[in-house]
Amino acid sequence: MSKDKLFIGIAGVVLGFIIGFMFANSVNRTVSENQQISGLSNSIPASNSNLPPDHPPIGTTADSLQTAPLPQVTEAIEKAKQQPESFEAQMTAADLYYQIQRFEDAVKFYLNASRLRPNELEPVIKLGNAYFDSEQYEEAEKWYLAALKRTPDDINVRTDLGLTFFLRTPRDIDRAIKEYQSSLQLVPDHEITLQNLALAYLEKNDKENEQKTIERLRVTNPNNPVVLKNEGK
Repeated sequence: MSKDKLFIGIAGVVLGFIIGFMFANSVNRTVSENQQISGLSNSIPASNSNLPPDHPPIGTTADSLQTAPLPQVTEAIEKAKQQPESFEAQMTAADLYYQIQRFEDAVKFYLNASRLRPNELEPVIKLGNAYFDSEQYEEAEKWYLAALKRTPDDINVRTDLGLTFFLRTPRDIDRAIKEYQSSLQLVPDHEITLQNLALAYLEKNDKENEQKTIERLRVTNPNNPVVLKNEGK
């Protein structure tokens, strides 16, 4: 992953979709977690402030926060500091910082990992995710674009790129729609992208295209929260 308002009037409309929208997009996040953290759940800050109340942290789960001992975390981070030329150590430390939502620290280690292996795609995508979850959408855009230069058919990264335009201030709805449509050219029934596209048309007050997109989404998943909310209007 982290997204924004949804349905209930335009305040309500936009606020109504959010729970399903945010949950679905959290599933779409492109982070793979290699380490687990324990004993830190009480100190974990909220990640993206666009998350609804009680939404689980992006990129991790409640279970993963209860299995690995704290000494293992500190040891891994210390190892990365002592071995600045170790790609694996940098990535492990960055992933751990990402899990506890210390995104600024995660970025530092992902950047070092990317420096060590400039052709490696994983730290590039994870840099985009870390900036995204810290609500630095312009920075996230840069790294997602860098990733897409290497893998232009990565629908998840392109959809997240679209979200950087949808969530920034001021919004760039047209650019978000463009990225979503590019994703759908690859996978026409991609549920998360269709959902995001429907919300973008809602925000743009383009009712015709919003309804067309919702109908496509209904075929893909009739139980999608955007579809169900539309039925309740």
